[in-house]
Amino acid sequence: MHKRILSAVATATFLVIFLVAGCVAPASAPNSVAANGALVSESGFACPEPSPRLEVSSKELNLYVWTEYVPQDIVDCFELIYGIKVNVDNYSSAEEMYAKLINGAALYDVTQPTDNFFEPVIRNGLAQKLDMSKLPNFRNIAPQYLNHPGDPQHEYIIPYQAWTTAIIYDSATVKQAPAAWADLWNEEYADRMVFINDQRAVIGFTLAVEGKDFNTTDPDILNATKPKLQALIQNVKLFDSDSPKSSLIAGDADVGVVWSGEAMLAKREKPSLEYIFPREGTIIGQDGYIIVNDAPNQDAAYAWLNYSLQGDVFWLMLRDFPYTNPNQAALDYAKEHQPELYKEYMASPITNIPADVVTSGFHINDVGDALPLYDRLWTEVQGN
Repeated sequence: MHKRILSAVATATFLVIFLVAGCVAPASAPNSVAANGALVSESGFACPEPSPRLEVSSKELNLYVWTEYVPQDIVDCFELIYGIKVNVDNYSSAEEMYAKLINGAALYDVTQPTDNFFEPVIRNGLAQKLDMSKLPNFRNIAPQYLNHPGDPQHEYIIPYQAWTTAIIYDSATVKQAPAAWADLWNEEYADRMVFINDQRAVIGFTLAVEGKDFNTTDPDILNATKPKLQALIQNVKLFDSDSPKSSLIAGDADVGVVWSGEAMLAKREKPSLEYIFPREGTIIGQDGYIIVNDAPNQDAAYAWLNYSLQGDVFWLMLRDFPYTNPNQAALDYAKEHQPELYKEYMASPITNIPADVVTSGFHINDVGDALPLYDRLWTEVQGN
């Protein structure tokens, strides 16, 4: 993703008293227990019971996740139900996540690599092999999201959300609507664009516009594309991977290159925004959860993942971060209990991606030892 959503998730810590009858929140958290005795998050969301409840002795869980990508209600409910403090750190690019993990800067339990980093995190021993006996809710993942080339036996990766990266524009203010990546060089859009800060996406579609391999590892081709890439970057008003929708909603930008979930949230607030799939091909991706190899709180990590995978929990993604949802149980739950959200999800090509867009799309692949070439090119064009 990607890929990708993602929130400045603030850590909500609740002191939980365990009684023989179960888990009861203290008086200092007046909104944590409903009249029927159910635990309730700070927002008022009634927390589903874990199904099943896993045995956990850890007192903390350390998440390293995309900004705007994990609903706060899930964090709050997990803390309440399991009595575990959840510490959340965020990142804004897949490269940032990978660099921190590969350098061993911190001991995290769970993180969310994007699919072009599935192979590197596995190859370099950053992810541990999953014990599926501790993840009974893994069965909720729809089959089409399994067997990813980066983890063909789904031994390390738990599919999170799928997404596209494409073009968004305000139909109320843009005279000439974009239809292709090539249109982004249009002078009409100069200093009116917001881009996600995703070097592989931006370099990739620039290569595609020039008729080159989206995932080239040829240094000569990458160097040759620098002038065209530089001309585009000079016309971008701002790079924002934390919340690119904000400038579009506020009218500070009229055109953008954004992830699909950001586009969906922006369109909810501002219906004049239109999301289009470029004719050269849309960027398609998927994110996943891993348990970090040296996770200090492994039992809490499994409890978190299994709880998140429940259909009555994961449906919150449709509400808060509407990318393409891989969890069939969540979609089934939403269809019955949240019909308006479900209808919105199914009716929109932003979330329910058309098959032809998927088959004609670009995938950001692992480029191995060529990654520093992309890093250097990105640094050079942003610095000039």
